Amino acid sequence: MRIISLATALMLGLATQAAAQDRTLDLLKALADAAGPPGFEEPVRKIMVEQMRPLADTITYDGLGSVIATQGKSGPRIMIAAHMDELGGMVRRTTPDGYISMQMLGGWLDQALIGQRWIIIGSKGPVRAVTGVRDIHVVSPDERTKVFPRDSVFLDVGASTAAEVAAMGVSPGDPVVPDAPFVVLNGTQNYMGKAWDDRLGCAILIEAMRRLKGTNHPNQIFYVATVQEEIGLRGAEASSALVKPDIGIALEAGVVGDVPGARPEESQVTLGGGPGLFLYDSSALPNRKFVALVKDTARAKGLPLQLDLVQGYGDDSAEIQRSNGGVPTVNLVVPTRYTHVHTGIINRRDFDQMVELVVALLQRLDANTVKELRNFAP
Repeated sequence: MRIISLATALMLGLATQAAAQDRTLDLLKALADAAGPPGFEEPVRKIMVEQMRPLADTITYDGLGSVIATQGKSGPRIMIAAHMDELGGMVRRTTPDGYISMQMLGGWLDQALIGQRWIIIGSKGPVRAVTGVRDIHVVSPDERTKVFPRDSVFLDVGASTAAEVAAMGVSPGDPVVPDAPFVVLNGTQNYMGKAWDDRLGCAILIEAMRRLKGTNHPNQIFYVATVQEEIGLRGAEASSALVKPDIGIALEAGVVGDVPGARPEESQVTLGGGPGLFLYDSSALPNRKFVALVKDTARAKGLPLQLDLVQGYGDDSAEIQRSNGGVPTVNLVVPTRYTHVHTGIINRRDFDQMVELVVALLQRLDANTVKELRNFAP
């Protein structure tokens, strides 16, 4: 038997922990930086399948391109979903003098579109662009403070003719994504990047799969990376029809209320305050017994749990909820600053604690528990 010192054991343990942290950091960076607006999720799907394949029993796809990875072959059917698509756009047309109009995909704030860098995924590779705006020195005083509507937004790629744009490999229908690379924010545990809505959820799917690989969890878990959530929850509708879940969990980016100017009724969630659970959003009401189970699981694991109700918000649980004759669902969220704009901020501890909560919750969803969640007898 090999005997090692306590100090050596501690160093080995710290090294293992550091390696796991680096792996998670790399995963978050890769997913955030990948280009994947609605209908163009291929780069994200490639990452998800590469990560899921060694962890899954099977991998299949729905007819829209959502990825369905499974673990387990018996017990209740648990669908846990996160969407791969991000807010973006697509090329509409090119003007004779080389400017490009853009069809927005998803719920952008109009005021967040001007003066931003973008990447067009053209046939010859990425094309850099900026959303131009008329100069402050020439606009009228009333224009200086108004919001420019999205229909007036144009992309400038440095071309002076439509032919030059075409020569760059840009044509109508090409996807457009924000140019906002991943950054660890000034040595903190906060990470800055695009597409946290919902690459956060995608990363949680993978980390949960990693932890549950080879364990005796009491169910069949369907880890679903959906498409086209930002334009109508379309992938979740298609994949739910295939999975036919007994229970559904959506993983999403949350909305925080800890920024200047926020009103208390908008959100009570704070960055760094731990995982979140929606009690209401505009698309779905969670199952009350399921909410109680999430609360109890967090309490048993010593994890914080932030509760919130948010208007003007929709998520995949709404489509899961309506499938298979009705499915008990919850929407679990990682607090995120600045969703639906170019660059957002997340907290690493919030992410790690959400992974812990999800794994613990999946381990509790046995046949008797699921039966009770689905029991509405008076």
